[in-house]
Amino acid sequence: MLDSSFAIQPPPRPMPHARSLLCLSLAVLVAASAQAAPPAPIVLHVDASNVAQQLFTIRESIPAAPGKLTLLYPQWVPGNHGPSGPLNQLAGLRLSANGAPLEWRRDPVNMFAFHVDVPAGAGTVEAQYQFLSPVDTSQGRITMTSAMLGVQWHAMTLYPAGRAARDIVVQPSLTLQAGWEFASALEVRARAATPASQQIDFEVLDLDTLVDSPVFAGRHFERIDLDPGAAVPVHLNVMADSADSLEVTPQQVEKHRAMMQQAYKLFGARHYRHYDFLLALSDEFGGIGREHMQSSENGVKPGYFSDWDKNEAERVLLPHELTHSWNGKFRRPAGQDTPDFNTPLQNSLLWVYEGQTQYWGNVLAARSGLVAPAHMRDLFAATAAHYDVMPGRSWRAMQDTTNDPIINGRRPIGWSSWQRDEDYYMEGALVWLDVDTAIRELSGERRSLDDFARAFFGVQDGSTTPLPYTFEDVVAALNAVQPHDWATFLRTRLDGHGPGAPLDGLARAGWKLVYRDMPTPFLKAEEERSKRTDLTYSLGLSIAKDGKLDKVLWDGPAFKAGLSGNTTLLAVNGTAYTPKLLKAAIQAAKASPQPINLLVRKGKQFQTVALDYHGGLQYPQLERIAGTRDRLSAILQAR
Repeated sequence: MLDSSFAIQPPPRPMPHARSLLCLSLAVLVAASAQAAPPAPIVLHVDASNVAQQLFTIRESIPAAPGKLTLLYPQWVPGNHGPSGPLNQLAGLRLSANGAPLEWRRDPVNMFAFHVDVPAGAGTVEAQYQFLSPVDTSQGRITMTSAMLGVQWHAMTLYPAGRAARDIVVQPSLTLQAGWEFASALEVRARAATPASQQIDFEVLDLDTLVDSPVFAGRHFERIDLDPGAAVPVHLNVMADSADSLEVTPQQVEKHRAMMQQAYKLFGARHYRHYDFLLALSDEFGGIGREHMQSSENGVKPGYFSDWDKNEAERVLLPHELTHSWNGKFRRPAGQDTPDFNTPLQNSLLWVYEGQTQYWGNVLAARSGLVAPAHMRDLFAATAAHYDVMPGRSWRAMQDTTNDPIINGRRPIGWSSWQRDEDYYMEGALVWLDVDTAIRELSGERRSLDDFARAFFGVQDGSTTPLPYTFEDVVAALNAVQPHDWATFLRTRLDGHGPGAPLDGLARAGWKLVYRDMPTPFLKAEEERSKRTDLTYSLGLSIAKDGKLDKVLWDGPAFKAGLSGNTTLLAVNGTAYTPKLLKAAIQAAKASPQPINLLVRKGKQFQTVALDYHGGLQYPQLERIAGTRDRLSAILQAR
């Protein structure tokens, strides 16, 4: 739209004097030059060489004009969906200008804001501080060990209030121990080494992109090309506690390469200059799965490759985080597209951001062969059963669980089946299976959710500028694929209360949830890997390897008998507890009117609890519905 002021032409002015014209021209040139000149960058240096004490030491030069300045420490962490900035791990903050110390004052309401008066004549505020990695898991997620570390720039950075993160320019650099390798989506400008350490200078970039580009570094490192010869490179960068965990077979590499090709067939476009999986294999480094547009942070146990056959369920992690490059980072809910890291996020569309990503992560894992299709059916069965017996659905809709990262901050809870937590992930995946199968049925199998993925996420090839979406955008895109009342369809499932889980998608896919007295081999292996005895669908509890009840199903048999968490199971019918003994007792009770007697300890109190349960062992699995189309197998089939 043309500005209306251009419609009125001012009266002609007399010709200015030649000298005045020259001065005016110079002033215009100076003003234009000032507007074109890039803003002075924040110079940010992180010294991560002190792995013995697990300390990150930071120096930061922040351009600032004389007067009042507010520095912010990031509070709302992208990918965490809540105000989880690790402020308690920031220490030793000292500010100065022109070589003289400056006193700072923490805001009395906003603990993440620091106020300082910049003296006349100063153009820069110097900041020095440390980020203290937890040294024990009781203190938080460990981000530095003797063998590896992760640099999350949001945890290392102070930035001036009042400017959008995309408008703040940063010149970052990093010091590592000599001999360590690193990986990141960041571009390297220069690299210099001494016998003890090395400094990496990265290209200047905006703060928003910097925070979205973490670094993993390690002593034992392997870099695997997942798309050889491609114009847009993709690498799997692996760090491990020891070199033997890095031994990868050609067959394992091919499955990860197939994951990339299946993703491209699904989405089409790419939204990165190069993509880097940052994968830590460790017993000490904190586990993680966090998305970024051009990389992802992934932390699993050391046996990811070496115990390949025992860790199949873990292999949904990389496809999930990869999918986020399209869903969550490039296309993100409008409420997640905030100007900085201290503006609250709005989470109402996390059932798309995370729920559909969970769905595509599972599908890509199966299509690539990372997880066998039969075993993916087992994972769908476990998800369906989990929500089908969840009593918390009666009072709390899945839509409200999108607020849980803010309400609960991912802290442990005592009654998860009643309180609910971040169920928009897994229950969200069931909703998107419902959508997928509905599109297939309504279109006579001509279209599917694959078409939605390409049309909605696979646009603007090469762009790394976020493209936000709303609920109405999602509905419109679904209608473009297959006309239907998608708004009502989605709202019914998001806001409903059951009874039972949203299983229409499974039924339309040709499968139904059933229970057997033996777990499938895949779910049995997963139970053994987790060292838990899962009796949720019989006694209504699960038991950790030390006999501690780690979960009790609200209103299940164990709950009705008075059991709760923080209780240790000692004996079954008078004999010392073992998982095998308890399972045998459950089976025996099917043919006996006698209860199952459990001796338990809670605190200093011992008690015998009688469980009047006679239904036998119950484990979920999927069973084909005779005479129906097997859409689930079609969904999981490689493209």
